[in-house]
Amino acid sequence: MQSNSNTFNFIKMIQNIPPLIPFIHHNFHHSQFFTIMFPFFFSFLIFLSFFPFTIVFSSHCTTSTSTKKFDKCMPLPSQEASIAWTFHPHNATLDIVFFGSFISPSGWVGFGTNPSSAEMTGTRALIAFPDPNSGQLVLLPYIIDPSVKLQKNPLLSKPLDIHLLASSSTLYGGKMATIHNGATIQIYATLKLVPNRTKNVHFVWNRGIYVQGYSPTIHPTNINDLSSVATIDVLSGSQAICRNNFLTLKDVHGVINAISWGVILPVGAVTARYLRHIESLGPAWFYAHAGIQLSGILLGTVGFAIGIRLGQLSPGRVYGLHRKLGIATFILGMLQTLALFFRPKTTNKFRRYWKSYHHLVGYACVVLGVVNVFQGFEVMGEGRSYVKLAYCLCLSTLIGISVALEVNSWVVFCRKAKEEKLRREGLIGSSGKFSGSSHG
Repeated sequence: MQSNSNTFNFIKMIQNIPPLIPFIHHNFHHSQFFTIMFPFFFSFLIFLSFFPFTIVFSSHCTTSTSTKKFDKCMPLPSQEASIAWTFHPHNATLDIVFFGSFISPSGWVGFGTNPSSAEMTGTRALIAFPDPNSGQLVLLPYIIDPSVKLQKNPLLSKPLDIHLLASSSTLYGGKMATIHNGATIQIYATLKLVPNRTKNVHFVWNRGIYVQGYSPTIHPTNINDLSSVATIDVLSGSQAICRNNFLTLKDVHGVINAISWGVILPVGAVTARYLRHIESLGPAWFYAHAGIQLSGILLGTVGFAIGIRLGQLSPGRVYGLHRKLGIATFILGMLQTLALFFRPKTTNKFRRYWKSYHHLVGYACVVLGVVNVFQGFEVMGEGRSYVKLAYCLCLSTLIGISVALEVNSWVVFCRKAKEEKLRREGLIGSSGKFSGSSHG
């Protein structure tokens, strides 16, 4: 229902745009600006509309399978996984099923609990993969110790030191199903919890692309695979606040930076380059350019600060390229902002050097910002998402507008240069008409 509501609200917003166009065009004194930028802002609205849609689309779970029904279910925050469970307070047992998917025909899918903390190290896991000999689905127990995480030793199956009463696994589709990229698996387990203790259980899950013998190899290390931990109260069915806050902070970081560094600053650059030559605008182009860029820098600073905080909350995760690009872009943005306070007058002999600096730093900031937005999509596991597609649509619209304006600028420049040449040769007068005396 939430997804339908978001879609309806966006359609309603789009329907309200056409009646506003004549009003804005009539009341906006510089209609050329509106004509140039409206297609971009329209595509930007489409870009923003995809954010709530994708969040709702990935949130789903079920309390029933083909063989069993459970009391509660919850979508997990990564890898499109989910769980369903029934807790029996009288004997402190937990019946649970994990829904995951393979990313390789020779890969593995694992699910388990960590008795002490919400992290991979120390997890007691059940890992399913195709048997190297028969190809049939097998489910074996593993303990993830620190040496395995550091890849010093292979991950070997061993009995679990927790009260695992029963376990099994099955592929979606029954006995006729085969393991392939995208194949859905269900891992069942019955656990005996400690009576009269807190019922917050640390769940850990992941998946990999290859199994060497009976030893699963390391999983991918993008944001989805490194965020596969959740602490859940099996009594109430609520997830720990801290984990939800981290994921929300991550989404906010991505949205703010995509809008500021990836959209607003490029729009400001286009505004300065192409609108300054429209004589009817006067100095309005400068105020528009400065306002757009300053708002983008302020918003980008908030996004940068959130990124620093995310790094503090997840010390084990290092995204080297994304982090370096982010720091470089932020430094360039600050240098560009500080340059406003040292802007020489037009008559100053250093004005041309300042303009060269301003153009070089500004364009470098815009390019690095856009590149880092795409790097951010990869880090967040959104490399093939509708959000990235919408951003590409938004960016390509701006590029298309820029190309059209660039071509128009060169046509106007060449025409004026030709007229100036003819004027110097006396072939045309100051009014632009051909002079008759040139034939005498």
